[in-house]
Amino acid sequence: MESISHREMRNNSSEVLRRVAAGESFVITNNGEPAALLSPPRPPLSRFDEMVATGEIIPAAHELDVAALPEPMDLEGPSTAELIAELRGRR
Repeated sequence: MESISHREMRNNSSEVLRRVAAGESFVITNNGEPAALLSPPRPPLSRFDEMVATGEIIPAAHELDVAALPEPMDLEGPSTAELIAELRGRR
């Protein structure tokens, strides 16, 4: 990674920014000491990746094998929709 002084950055900002837009990164120095890193922006994270990065969710440790899931049980009695309709009718 190339280092450039803040003075060089100021005097040649258009050229430096063109190179950054092309994918290069620079360490900007001030009095010979690293002061900043100038690099192209990272592509935006997907909402899922954002949530993982902020700790809102923890990704699954293993892929779900849908084929291994049991078949749904055939239950007797009213359906969920019928039960909800009955409950709403009692209001």
